[in-house]
This record gives sequence, C-alpha cells and structure tokens, in this order.
Amino acid sequence: MPEPVPSPPTSLVRRARKIDRVLAETYPDARCELDFRTPFELLVVTVLSAQTTDRRVNAISPELFAAYPDAVAMAGAPREDVERIIQPTGFFRAKTDSVLKLSAALVERYDGEVPGRLEDLVTLPGVGRKTANVVLGNAFGVPGITVDTHFGRLVRRFGWTEETDPVKVEHAVGALFPTRDWTMLSHHLIWHGRRMCHARNPACGACPVARWCPAFGEGPTDPAKAAKLVKTEGRA
Repeated sequence: MPEPVPSPPTSLVRRARKIDRVLAETYPDARCELDFRTPFELLVVTVLSAQTTDRRVNAISPELFAAYPDAVAMAGAPREDVERIIQPTGFFRAKTDSVLKLSAALVERYDGEVPGRLEDLVTLPGVGRKTANVVLGNAFGVPGITVDTHFGRLVRRFGWTEETDPVKVEHAVGALFPTRDWTMLSHHLIWHGRRMCHARNPACGACPVARWCPAFGEGPTDPAKAAKLVKTEGRA
C-alpha cells in the first residue's frame, strides 16, 4: 500500500471538483460502456476488454454468455470454444486462460458468486485493482476509482497528480473527491478521454474544461479545428 496521501491544497480540490461538475454536465449519460447483466458478466467482459475496445467485447459477449452464463458453466467450458468466441478481442489464448481460471476460482472459493470486496476480487486470476473497481462500482454500487489509460492521462494533464503508478494515482485523486463521487468521476474522465481529450491531438479548442486545464494548448485551440476532433462515442 502507498504511503498516506497528504491533504491536497484547497485550490486544487476546488478546481478538480469544478472540472468534474462540468464533465458531468457535458456527459450526462456517462456510464460503463461494457454491456452486462450480472456481476459475473461484468467481471468477464472487463477482463476481456484489455488491449481492445468495449465495442468489440460487446459484440462477442451475447454469444459467450448464452453458452456460459455463470461461473459454473464457464469453468466447465471447452477451451477451444471459448477461444473461438473471444478471438476477435485479441490475445484470446491468454484471455481464455484468465476467464476459465477465474471462473474455477469463483466456484471453488465463493460458491460461484462474484465477491463484493476488493481484497477478494484481486485474488482472482487476471483481476487487478482496475478490474475490481469497475466491478465494485458498477455491479455492487461500491465506490471505486478506475485508473485506465484515459483516466491516468487526464488527471496528469489536469495537474491533479504527477504519479504514474495506478495505485498511487487512485489514492492521490481519491483524496480530492468525496468517496461517493469516485465511480462517476471515473466515467466522466474516461468518456472525456475517449471523445475529446485524446492522447494525441486533444480537442483543446472545443473542451468544456479548457479554462481550468494546465495542459491547454497540447492540441489545436482553434474551435473549428478542435471540433473536427471530437467524437460522439468511444473509439471503435
């Protein structure tokens, strides 16, 4: 565990919360973009979303869960069939290994049910803090910060933290916000990162939080040029 985070400056807290409020207004429909119906489905699709897009995972998940709807069924699934279904998501052999092993672990340790505690989730094969926080926040209503590549990039651009280690980022940013806001904060930043604050050529001139962003100018500041970079949905 990282060292306790010192209390951040009041000015930083105010600026960070203002940015989040504006992003909440900008993206009122912000949510997890992975399709799921149960905690088990969300756990599996989050694991499958590594190194690919949510849209690609959503395309294969109906077939996967029609055949293997729960941990018991998935743990007994033929490897070759799971590999066939999830192949479009990339790295399908490693992902199949993770999905089969985590399903077996759920059956052996938790009677086939997904646990609702971070310390239990991270013991499952292929499940780290990022995946655990996605599941906790969106399937169980337990506040958590999801530090994916978009989230990490944006909080450093906003000057909220200079940390690069995901756990340290999680704790540093968590100190700026009430716990109850953590899950939606993650959605707001991830949506903004996918649609406007791109890794390369961010749409600075069209950004609703530009006035509070120390990195303003990394992308085109002309509103017309910036508007052409804005996406209406996450990457394909």
